Amino acid sequence: MRGLLIPRAEMERKRVSASTIRAVGYDAGRQLLEIEFSSGSVVQYSGVSPEVHRRFMGSPSPGSFYQDQIEENFPSRRVR
Repeated sequence: MRGLLIPRAEMERKRVSASTIRAVGYDAGRQLLEIEFSSGSVVQYSGVSPEVHRRFMGSPSPGSFYQDQIEENFPSRRVR
């Protein structure tokens, strides 16, 4: 069926306590990390291992962890 757009399934996200990040979702099978920022934008990062996700979610400062370990280290695409 040419021209039919299938909507992207919404990834379930968990709220985090950070000034710049509202919520984080993760799909271990696809190693896809999805971050919803306080601004409302949503960015997906590919190739994120379960270990990096676990450390991110357990970090006392998710915003700093994001800047130091994720932002420039994984391919990304804005989805909203």
